[in-house]
Amino acid sequence: MNDPAATTSDAIASEATLRALRDDLSTSEYYSHDMAPVPPEERKWGARDLAVLWISMSACVPTYMLASSLIDRGMNWWQAVLTIFLGNCIVLIPMALNAHAGTRYGIPFPVYCRAAFGLRGANVPALMRALVACGWFGIQTWIGGMSLHTLLAVWYPEWHDAPHIDGLDITGPQAGCFLAFWFVNIIVVWRGIDTIRVLLNVKAPLLIALGLALLAWAYVQADGFGPMLSQPSQFDPGQPKEGKFWEFFYPALTANVSFWATLALNIPDFSRYARSQRDQIVGQALGLPPTMALYSFIGVAVTSATIVIYGAAIWDPVQLLTKFQNVAVLIVAMLSLALATLATNIAANVVSPANDFAHLKPKWISFRVGGLITGVIGLVIQPWRLVANADVYIDTWLIGYSSLLGACGGVLIADYWALRRGQLDLAGLYRRNGPYWYLGGFNPIALCALAAGIAPCLPGFAASAKLAEVPEFWSELYAYAWFVSFGVSFVSYYVAMKLLGSRPYLVATGGSPVA
Repeated sequence: MNDPAATTSDAIASEATLRALRDDLSTSEYYSHDMAPVPPEERKWGARDLAVLWISMSACVPTYMLASSLIDRGMNWWQAVLTIFLGNCIVLIPMALNAHAGTRYGIPFPVYCRAAFGLRGANVPALMRALVACGWFGIQTWIGGMSLHTLLAVWYPEWHDAPHIDGLDITGPQAGCFLAFWFVNIIVVWRGIDTIRVLLNVKAPLLIALGLALLAWAYVQADGFGPMLSQPSQFDPGQPKEGKFWEFFYPALTANVSFWATLALNIPDFSRYARSQRDQIVGQALGLPPTMALYSFIGVAVTSATIVIYGAAIWDPVQLLTKFQNVAVLIVAMLSLALATLATNIAANVVSPANDFAHLKPKWISFRVGGLITGVIGLVIQPWRLVANADVYIDTWLIGYSSLLGACGGVLIADYWALRRGQLDLAGLYRRNGPYWYLGGFNPIALCALAAGIAPCLPGFAASAKLAEVPEFWSELYAYAWFVSFGVSFVSYYVAMKLLGSRPYLVATGGSPVA
C-alpha cells in the first residue's frame, strides 16, 4: 500500500497543526467539527475517567442478572463468575487495540474505519454498529422508564390497574414514564460529551455503593448468602450433566465476549479523549473485568439470599426492591437504578450511533442530531414489544448480531496493526482521492473480508432464530461466532491486501480535497 506514515507527534502535535489541517480540509464533504481529531488541550480523560466509564457501564441491571442463565444451565456460582471475568479479559484485548487509534489520532470510530473500508465504505461497519445500538437504546430506555413507574406506583397504586392504550399495549402511566426517561436521555446527549463524563463520575461510586449495600442487607437478612453459593455444579461427577462442562463453557464464554463486542469496536469514540495510551489501557483494564465479575457476583449472592428471605429466587433487582417497605430506601434505590440505566444507555448506546449517523453526512448531521436520530429510532421500534419477546430479539437477534460484529473487528485490527503498524495519514482520512479512497470511496477487499467472516456464522444464526433447520455442525460453529467471524475476516483481509492491495485500482491517485 502507498500509505504515508504519520507519527504520533505529526498527528496530534499541537493546536497549530490541527488548525492547519482544519483549514486545508474545511471544504471537504468528509470533514466536520464532530468528525475532526480532538486537539490535545481537549483530551481530559485520564485512567480514572476511563475506569469510571467502564465501572459505570458495567454496574447495571443486565450485569447483575448475567450469571443467572449460566447457573440455570448448570454452572455453580464461581464457575459462572469466572466465565464472565474471562470473557471480559478476552474482549479487553481487541478493545485496547482499537482504542489505540482513537487516542493516537483523536479520531472517532467511523473515521477510524475509513483506513480499512474507504471514506464511503466506512459507513457499512458504522451503520452495522449503529443499528444494534438503537435496539439496545430503546430497550434500556424502557427499563429505566419502568424503574420510574415502579417507584411512582408506590404513591399511585391505581396505576397497576390502568387500561392499555389502543394499539400500543401499554398503559398511560407506563407510556408517560417511558417518554420522561427518554427525554432525560436526549437532554444529556444534547449537552455533549463533558456532561456524559460528569454523569459517569457520579454514577460509578453510587452504584458500587448500592450494590455492596444490597449485598450486606442480603447477608444479614438471610443469616448468610443462602443455598446458591453452596450448590454443586451440575457438571460435577455424579451430577446430571457430568462430563459436559467444556461443551457448555465455550459457548458461554463466547456469549460473554459478545456482551461488550459492540463497544470493543467503537471504543475510539471514547479513547479519542484520553490523555495517553497508558491512560486508556490501564483505565479499561481496571474498570471492565473486575466490575463485571464483582457486579455479577453481587447478583448471584443477593439472589441466593432471596431464596431464604422470600422462598424463591428473585434475579430481577427491580422486582426485589419493590418488596422493601421503607419508602426512603425504595426512592433511593429506584432513582439509583434509573441513573444506572441512564449512564449505561448514554455511554453504550448513544455516543456511538450518534457519531455513526453523523458520519453519513458530516456537513449536515452533527453529533447532537445523530443522537436525536438514535433516540427517535429507539422510540418508534416500541421496545416494550421487543422485551416481551426477549427470547427471540435480545438473546437471539441482538446478542447474535453483536457476535457477528467480530468480523468488523477482524478487518480493523488486521488493517491498523498487521498492515499499517499503527501508522495513518491523518489528513488522508478526510481527503477524497487520498490514500483511503480506494475504488470510488470503497475498499472491496475489506467488504469481501467482512462478508467472509460473517458467512460461516449465518446458518447457525438462522437456526438459533428458528428461521431454518441446518446440520448440527453449523449450530456448533455458531457457538463460537465472535471468534470465527473475527478470525476469518482478519486472515482473509490481511492475505488479500498483501496480494492485491498494490493493484492500481486500489492505490490513491493523489489530489487535493474536493468539496
